[in-house]
Amino acid sequence: MANATSGMAVHDDCKLKFLDLKAKRTYRFIVYKIEEKQKQVVVEKVGNPADSYEDFTASLPADECRYAVYDFDFVTAENCQKSRIFFIAWSPDTSRVRSKMIYASSKDRFKRELDGIQVELQATDPTEMGLDVIRSRAS
Repeated sequence: MANATSGMAVHDDCKLKFLDLKAKRTYRFIVYKIEEKQKQVVVEKVGNPADSYEDFTASLPADECRYAVYDFDFVTAENCQKSRIFFIAWSPDTSRVRSKMIYASSKDRFKRELDGIQVELQATDPTEMGLDVIRSRAS
């Protein structure tokens, strides 16, 4: 079902991989890409559970928009092991204006397809999604 504003469909694999990340913890992160020619959001890359946050940020292109989901593990002040699922809208300043518009107009509908996101982050450069930002938003 395409979104009236952007016309982007969501490939089933996007939801299936997200469910694997959420329920089975099969992946540490998922990077999603909009295929403009097919007018749909597809999975571009998945990260193994052992991958670090640096592995995740390195998988985001420096000059192209992406959506991403990251499963962040942390320990609370009370020494409890917790996890938060982050949705990150990556829209670097150097990306094409058309691309930024397509990603921005498709974001809310795509995010609704991924049931279980706990924190949303919008980032235009790496400092806006640094590990310190993730940590502060997780608790």
